[in-house]
Amino acid sequence: MRKKFSVFLASIIIIHFLFIFATTKSIDANTPASDITSSAIVTSANTEPVKNHVALYDSLHLGELGLSQKAFDYAIEGFNYLLATGKLNNDKILSIVDFSAPSSKKRLFVIDLQNGKLIYNTYVAHGRNSGREMAETFSNEPESFKSSLGFYITGNTYTGKHGFSLRLNGEEKGINDNANSRAIVMHSAAYVSESAIKMQGFIGRSLGCPALPEKVYKPIIEEIKNGTCLFLYSPDKYYASHSDILKKIA
Repeated sequence: MRKKFSVFLASIIIIHFLFIFATTKSIDANTPASDITSSAIVTSANTEPVKNHVALYDSLHLGELGLSQKAFDYAIEGFNYLLATGKLNNDKILSIVDFSAPSSKKRLFVIDLQNGKLIYNTYVAHGRNSGREMAETFSNEPESFKSSLGFYITGNTYTGKHGFSLRLNGEEKGINDNANSRAIVMHSAAYVSESAIKMQGFIGRSLGCPALPEKVYKPIIEEIKNGTCLFLYSPDKYYASHSDILKKIA
């Protein structure tokens, strides 16, 4: 009798735990996205695209900080495309340079998508032939000394004539795919500083590289190196009409 009761009790316990497991799985699988925080649904394990990016843009106050909605939208959609095509080794970080703002503004935004946080917002230079305060013209040509727009995937680091630097691989044919041959890299520069802004109203310009302030370039490069998405934006009509990535995500 005791043996039969023990078997019965064990069966009841097993059924109870199976019910709990099945109920929990159902709740997790069907919880509406609107009931999950934006940071929880941004990305996961190199497989999930960014979702609810409007909420992320608002929660991080990116508009108030000067990042245009269009730049952010393009960056997210391009990020999702590069992720879906297996181009990204690191889907936790998205970096955006918004050239619709003058160089006196902090127009580099490094976003931690996994945790829904803005981790860096600082100054970044454009090419000297792209414009003075504003970057207005762009080129993929060698010796143009202009910035190149579009999507990049960050490479490895090295030490060169500008010290600790980061290689950038242009992902857009005819737009920025000459980045390596042009030696377009991320590095530090003394002319990217608030003192330069106070003196002349804008920071110094590079030969086409997105140069960073000396005080913060190392941690930024360490954060975004080795396969993250970097997007350089401008409301440039040529880029908008010739970018294959923008055509695919439209």
